[in-house]
Amino acid sequence: MMLSSPPSSRPLRGTRIVSLALNLPGPAALMRLRALGARCLKVEPPGPAPDISGDPMGRYKPGAYAELHAGVRTVALDLKTERGQARLARELAQTDVLLTSFRPSALAKLGLGWPALHRAHPRLSLVEIVGAPGARAEEPGHDLTYLAEAGLITGTELPPTLPADMTGALMAVEAVFAALLLARGGRGVRRQVALSSAAEWLALPRAWGLTLPGGAVGGAHAGYRVYPCKDGRVAVAALEPHFTAALFQAAALPPPDARAPFAPAAHEAIAAWALGKSRRQLDALGRARDIPLYTLR
Repeated sequence: MMLSSPPSSRPLRGTRIVSLALNLPGPAALMRLRALGARCLKVEPPGPAPDISGDPMGRYKPGAYAELHAGVRTVALDLKTERGQARLARELAQTDVLLTSFRPSALAKLGLGWPALHRAHPRLSLVEIVGAPGARAEEPGHDLTYLAEAGLITGTELPPTLPADMTGALMAVEAVFAALLLARGGRGVRRQVALSSAAEWLALPRAWGLTLPGGAVGGAHAGYRVYPCKDGRVAVAALEPHFTAALFQAAALPPPDARAPFAPAAHEAIAAWALGKSRRQLDALGRARDIPLYTLR
């Protein structure tokens, strides 16, 4: 799925971004920045062969890598060598924001810690994607561990996507915008984005009790659940009163008061109604009665 924006909605036209970030969060952020009009350069370590990417994503999922980097210029540089560092310095001299995903100690070893970077390129801003904020930035971790820490792993099954990585990518885009605004005086700024903070942000509805089993969107409301049907499943999201009323009417239930959707009898009746319908029937009912639902195999 390619993401693009019309010219009128590309606020980053004229902005240049250089990224050293590998795997998913950094390239996903770069994908969004490119769609918003930025000129993007991705610097990768040399691969095992000239035609093989130095980004692990390019080797274990080349299709995803290609989509993430569409419209992004890539160059292989060994930043542990003087030649690689000199080439990067030339690129950074004409860059607005540097995006990284190294641990702070690794950046410092490459001469790219914030104090040294700011001295060499005063107008350049730095957006760092790290695992956890502050002193914890050196700790190892991944999407799964950050979700677990935030209370978003409730069983033994893996999540169907990588929420912390993808939310962290969006937060990195937000940090780029903040850096550009704050650097308008001509001096760059440093912004840090932690994937653990992205997971904590995603976990707020659960912390508020909304998605706990007793919460309205955690299963307690009969109009906000996934039910089996004749030939699959149906995700019903009839949460607002007018949607709930339409659902109850479709299921031949009395008009609901505020407490009715939380009663066991309502759950049982809607489950029986859904089980007696095919996906095609449910899709038609949703359209005809303005009920938010989506059927699944």
